[in-house]
Amino acid sequence: MSLPPRQSGRIAARAHHSPAAAILRKFEPFFVIGEVSGGPLLIASIAALVLINTAWGSTYAHIWDAPLRLTYDGWAIAKPLSGWINDALMPLFFLIIGTEVKREFVKGSLSSVRTAALPVVGAIGGLVVPVAVYLAFNLGTQAQHGWGTVAAMDTAFSLAIVGMFATSLPPSLRATLLAFAAIDDVFCLLVIAFAYTATLQLWFLALAGAAYLGIILFLRLNWVTPILYVLLGIVVWIGILGSGVHPTIAGVAIGLLLPTNSRLSERRFAAHVQRPIDEIKKAEAAAARADDPDEEDTHHLSAQKNLGYVHEMAAATDEAAARLIRILTPWVSYVVLPLFALSNLRIHFSPDLLSDILHSNLAIGIIAGLAVGKPAGFLFATWLACRLHLARLPEGLTWRMILGIGGVAGIGFTISLFIAELAFTDETQFEEASLGVFAASVLSGLFGYAVFRSVPAKR
Repeated sequence: MSLPPRQSGRIAARAHHSPAAAILRKFEPFFVIGEVSGGPLLIASIAALVLINTAWGSTYAHIWDAPLRLTYDGWAIAKPLSGWINDALMPLFFLIIGTEVKREFVKGSLSSVRTAALPVVGAIGGLVVPVAVYLAFNLGTQAQHGWGTVAAMDTAFSLAIVGMFATSLPPSLRATLLAFAAIDDVFCLLVIAFAYTATLQLWFLALAGAAYLGIILFLRLNWVTPILYVLLGIVVWIGILGSGVHPTIAGVAIGLLLPTNSRLSERRFAAHVQRPIDEIKKAEAAAARADDPDEEDTHHLSAQKNLGYVHEMAAATDEAAARLIRILTPWVSYVVLPLFALSNLRIHFSPDLLSDILHSNLAIGIIAGLAVGKPAGFLFATWLACRLHLARLPEGLTWRMILGIGGVAGIGFTISLFIAELAFTDETQFEEASLGVFAASVLSGLFGYAVFRSVPAKR
């Protein structure tokens, strides 16, 4: 999806006589409507890098490190402000990921073995090879625990780059990238759950499990009151947070439960609302003929009652997963992810920056893993699967396009920074990891852009 059609059309018209508008049109994919977009995240990242490298950098960092303590009846939990953003807001981002993963498995490119084979095999290669490359530089060192940093890809930025070539690339490319991203996200969530969970508090885990079963039960009973699911979701989050497992898993787990089918088909909707619509017409006609104000109000109230019925029936034609994504996406794109970047991206630029990168096996391992290992692993795994007749390229795709998908998959950014924050408690190591993720994401984005730009326009 892109900007609203009328606004997009105005920008296209201005591009004919305004170089600035022509440039602006290129950035449309970074501000898409209806899905998590990379534009606000990019702006926040640039702002964070500028602020942390000013004279007020230490004050800026201190703001995000300020402790925030919650207490209740003898129970207390304290985290820095950045920690609350990671633990309380980022699960909303992962809730969207979980929902989109389920939709891909139920309705999308992963709904059949034949269509799922290519992205699944590619995702395995895109996980194993980058991790192997990273460990080649860091095995046996204190940094080896950070191997999960190179397992991730940033779906928002990847889709934005592909969107810049929407008119020249086949639709199957975007579908393949989405399917690959869905499988990659599943792998990363498993990494977060099992590789970066130190201890388990079983009582809290049992609390989360009970609330989770409650959500399943009420979904089976077709209970439609949203507040109940919100409250149970909060209990799941509290249980996961207290258990020691990272609370982003709560977002994914709930997202996987959301129904991807509507409760009412369009045909049944039409049958149910025909009579209320007729009643609305009659009531409004009667109100127009009424001489008594009280009688007119009575007819209007009757029309409003039937309108409420039609409204509820119309809501039943919308799937819960799509509705939740529609509600959360603007908040995640324009609030959650920018706050994450502002609070976590703390790279200090200096004249010795290049030297720092070259002398850090941690940073080199991340750069090599994401910028080289991701595209190489994805390309080799998909080629081997096709060679062995386990999968085939979707219609319209070429091997150059597959290389481009692997290239943009190396943009780890959001989730890579997130995993780095979990993996490295040492501030110096985290800064080196952030530097590596940033450099790898820039290189991967430029490489993917160059590959897609070299693809001949479709006729």
